[in-house]
Amino acid sequence: MARPSLLLMTAAASALAVVANAASIAAPDAQNAPKTRLGNSIEQDLSASDAAAARRKRGLDLREQAAKAAEARLQADMAARQQQQAATTQTAANGGPAEAPDAQFDELARIYQAMKPAKAALVFEQLEMEVQMKVAQRMRERSTALILAAMTPKGAAALSMALARRSAGRPQVAAAGPKPVPKAR
Repeated sequence: MARPSLLLMTAAASALAVVANAASIAAPDAQNAPKTRLGNSIEQDLSASDAAAARRKRGLDLREQAAKAAEARLQADMAARQQQQAATTQTAANGGPAEAPDAQFDELARIYQAMKPAKAALVFEQLEMEVQMKVAQRMRERSTALILAAMTPKGAAALSMALARRSAGRPQVAAAGPKPVPKAR
C-alpha cells in the first residue's frame, strides 16, 4: 500500500479548514442569537445570586467596621478611665480631694431648678446648711428666690443669713464708676 505524500495531506487539511471557516461565517452569530427562556432564567438566577453575595459582603464589611469602631471606643474609654483613676489616686496621695467637689453641687442645683419651687423647698430644707448654701449659690437667682419663698420662714431666714455671711466673707471687687444712690421713699 502506498503512503500518501505529505503534500497531499497538507492540501486536504487546508481544504478542510476552508470549509470550516466558511461554515462558521455562514452560521448566525452566537452573540446575537435570541436567548431562550431557559437561558434568560439561568442568567437571572446568576445575577440574583451575585447581587445577594454582594449584599452579604457589604453587610459583613459594615459589621466589621462597626466592631472595629466599638473596639476603638472601648479602648479610648478604658484609657480615659485609667488616666482619671491615676489622677484621682495621685490627687488622693497628695492629700487633695478625691473628686471635684463642685460638680456634685452643680448637678444638685440643676435638679432643684428643674423642680417646682414648693416641692423643692420641702426637700431643700431637709439638707444640711452647708449643702443648702453651696447649692443655692450655684442656682439662678430667680430659682433661689422662688424656693426661698416656698420655704418656712425659719428655714428661709437661716439660709439667707448663711448666704449673707458667706458673701460678706468674700472680698468685693470695686465696681468702676460711681456707686448708685438709694432712692428715698
